[in-house]
Amino acid sequence: MKAKEMRELSAEQLNEKLGAYRQELFNLRFQHATAQLENTQRIPEVKKNIARILTVLRTKEVGA
Repeated sequence: MKAKEMRELSAEQLNEKLGAYRQELFNLRFQHATAQLENTQRIPEVKKNIARILTVLRTKEVGA
């Protein structure tokens, strides 16, 4: 998901997505530790999405 799309969402929707991405990251790390993860490139993608959401939430907080 791109930052432009994230800016259009409300803070509540962003918090829901943030929780989902954090849960996914936890699951990916768990799979990686048990050698069950096939696509290791997904971990940095999820981390970047979390950072994007946090950045958008912060800009909305400062701007409001």
